[in-house]
Amino acid sequence: MNYEHLLLSSDGPITTITLNRPDKRNALALPVMQELTRALQAVGRSRVHGVILAARGPVFSAGHNFADMAGATLEQARELFAVCTEMMNAIQTMPQPVVARVHALATAAGCQLVASCDLAVAADTASFALPGGKAGLFCHTPLVAIARNIGRKRALEMALTGDAIDAATALDWGLINQVVPAEQLEAATLDLIGRATRGSALSKAWGKQGFYQQVGLPQDQAYTLSCELMAGAAMAPDAQESIQAFLQKRRAQYSQYPGTD
Repeated sequence: MNYEHLLLSSDGPITTITLNRPDKRNALALPVMQELTRALQAVGRSRVHGVILAARGPVFSAGHNFADMAGATLEQARELFAVCTEMMNAIQTMPQPVVARVHALATAAGCQLVASCDLAVAADTASFALPGGKAGLFCHTPLVAIARNIGRKRALEMALTGDAIDAATALDWGLINQVVPAEQLEAATLDLIGRATRGSALSKAWGKQGFYQQVGLPQDQAYTLSCELMAGAAMAPDAQESIQAFLQKRRAQYSQYPGTD
């Protein structure tokens, strides 16, 4: 599949999807979001084991393209944010772990994109912001993802002030997993996705989906759901292979893949 706004490359079981509009600060214009959603869905159906989401240019992503909203009708605005929501959800519904590789500023929906990824590694040159607090359009939808990463008080600080936080603060607040020097960003991201994809790919896919299903539930409901998920998962061939390999003190041989293509 050919893409206008993205670059796709694969290295063994890992696919990298790169936002490729550096001259537009990788703004998430409507056609960009539609294309990225298609790419995520296509990769999700493949036998890839892990995904890196990256960007080219001086900005990771500047968020929504204001030209899409200028003079828009209410229905057009609703459609725009519905497309954005579908894109964010595509990251969390695809079976493979997705790691954001953030080299520079991620703002508004760009910050939401990072927060929606399963994991994130940032260079010490990166920063993160919800700038609507400084202007006239509050970052309602980005705040959904941000608040599910960093908690209410810090999320509202970002949203109400509009101030950017540096990578070290983002790490401390839980928005990202690691901060490394810029020259180590690619290696650190590959290391994390490598560790996040070892073992059974199918087990990992079920685990990711189970996490997102239970994480927002009350504890009793979360345990009810998770017990059922784990009991069912224990019946899978890869789970039984893992158990037998442990008991027999040998290396497990997994055969399942998360995708369907």
